[in-house]
Amino acid sequence: MSPLICGSIAYDTILVFHDRFDNHILPEQNHNLNFLAPEMRREFGGCAGNIAYGLKLLGDAPRIMATVGDDAGPYLDRLDSLGLSREHVRRVEGSHTAQAFITTDLDGNQINVFHPGAMIFSHLNRVSDAGDVTLAIVAPDGRDGMLNHAGELAAAGIPFVFDPGQGLPMFSGDEILHFLDQALCACFNNYEARLACERTGLSLEALAGRTEALIVTRGADGSHIHAGGRRIDIPCVPASQVVDPTGCGDAYRAGLLYGIARHWDWERAGRLAAVMGAIKAASRGGQNHAPSRDEIADRFAAAFGQTPW
Repeated sequence: MSPLICGSIAYDTILVFHDRFDNHILPEQNHNLNFLAPEMRREFGGCAGNIAYGLKLLGDAPRIMATVGDDAGPYLDRLDSLGLSREHVRRVEGSHTAQAFITTDLDGNQINVFHPGAMIFSHLNRVSDAGDVTLAIVAPDGRDGMLNHAGELAAAGIPFVFDPGQGLPMFSGDEILHFLDQALCACFNNYEARLACERTGLSLEALAGRTEALIVTRGADGSHIHAGGRRIDIPCVPASQVVDPTGCGDAYRAGLLYGIARHWDWERAGRLAAVMGAIKAASRGGQNHAPSRDEIADRFAAAFGQTPW
């Protein structure tokens, strides 16, 4: 299967401050904040990159549609090494690849700064350029790109998952409803689901009625899939250890897409999604876990008493 993954490619730079922000952020000194972070690492990230990575682990051949900058060389080399197509990854000259700068303290609190860079040019990509597409996801990306890609997919009759993530605040209530009316299903986390309800003035049940399924991920409390007028409860699959939640939502979406592509029922797809999220939680970054398909199947069987395929 070769689903089209429309979304961001980004570098994540994580710095660790060996103290607590509360000890250093003083009301009268907010104009001058300085943190010494002796630990730093750079990870390959972005929602499209992470989702495609998860699908590759499952045995699919996803196609990424994204925009990157002049500094994208290491990321493009990585895609090549993973066997992930970059045919539809557009390089925008004079720009930086999207980058997240995350500083975390000993309590796990974070100060985040995100530079969208080339991501704001995602509207330059056209779904029609990808040729024969049978399934897609519209993940966080440039605002115009998300609107355009959803419209192009809907016009072509191609089912897609609407996954606005941290990009949800960019859209009005009417725009959110239009996305839902076009999509096969939508995937929010708890906060995004509440925001969508506030923006549209509708209940979660009413929003779910506008699409085939509305998935709400709830971290350690599992996830809910609202479909066919009922709620399917997907339990959280315990991680072997919780090292880093970064990218767990993207791993979940990879499992979901894998199931949708094979016409699984929502419960089975949601369970695989939960397994993928749990596996990712045990490693740092969004793309450093590397289970085999057999290991994924074993985790599924241990959690649910049967193999996924």
